[in-house]
Amino acid sequence: MKKKLLGLLLSAAMIGSMAFTAVAAETELDLPDASGDPEVTLVFAEVNPLDTIIGQFDSKFAEEVEKLSGGSIKIDMQASGVLGAEGDFLEDMTSGFGSIDMARISVSTLTTYNTPKAALLALPFAFKDHTHFWNFANSEAAQECLAEAEELGIGVRGICYGEEGFRHMFFNKEVTDLAGFQDLKIRVSTDPTMVAMINAFGANATVVAYGELYQSLDSGVVDGAENPLNNYKLNSFYQVAPWLVMTGHQLGVSELIITDPAWDKLTDAQRECIFAAAKIAQDFDHQIVEEGEAASLEELKELGVTITEVDDKTPWTDAVADLIAEKTADNAELWQAIQDCAE
Repeated sequence: MKKKLLGLLLSAAMIGSMAFTAVAAETELDLPDASGDPEVTLVFAEVNPLDTIIGQFDSKFAEEVEKLSGGSIKIDMQASGVLGAEGDFLEDMTSGFGSIDMARISVSTLTTYNTPKAALLALPFAFKDHTHFWNFANSEAAQECLAEAEELGIGVRGICYGEEGFRHMFFNKEVTDLAGFQDLKIRVSTDPTMVAMINAFGANATVVAYGELYQSLDSGVVDGAENPLNNYKLNSFYQVAPWLVMTGHQLGVSELIITDPAWDKLTDAQRECIFAAAKIAQDFDHQIVEEGEAASLEELKELGVTITEVDDKTPWTDAVADLIAEKTADNAELWQAIQDCAE
């Protein structure tokens, strides 16, 4: 018996042992019936709350994979950082501990595992707008980047992309332009590209765990940080850092990943369900992200946040030009393919 799924076409592109490339199309996809396959529960880790944009992406994936698999795949969603930070997720997933099977992680987190292709997606100003990113997400270049983790043998494989909106800077003191960044302590993750970017802006990159950021801003351990608008609002960072500068310096690109041992537990039919559910979740994310950004911005205005628009990003892009040139040199052709996805 086949399940009919509208709106998807899976065409050949090697990712692991399974041929797969997801593109939107007005067609039908026949999924094999996985309802009688052995039941598998996959522990899914997320650092953000489920009411964030990216949390909704996670929830959509979980809902669809359980439905498409006829209940043979169940997702045990562990959100809001209860299993640690993204770096903790990856350490668990790549070390064989086995307590986390799937996760939604930022591509910047992957860069700590020497993934130069993923690093391209985390570069400042890599994507001009949302359309640019979604053109990329459905391109051959995206499949090449997704396959990188598996090809490197780090113990996980990419399933699909998502995004949580453009990232902007916020501060616990008045800052309105690049000149105001000088010598400030700006919170970063351990991502070397983010560290280099903040330092190139003239500030001092300061590593702070995400779960400690609110207190660090409140106490002055750091002067500022950066996040997508939705996360900035839902984590109440505006309460302790109410000066927001709309830099849009990086798009919050994410990968949905699964460990090799978890993948090996799945039947072929269940794997098809994973990919199909991921594509539905990816398309759902595409639908909600811009609307979610706009709504968050309006709410922040009502909450009294001081918002500075950045009409001319030339000083910002000039500051990181050398960083971009350095990081793209070894993958110039792929970088150009990513840039060619802009309209």
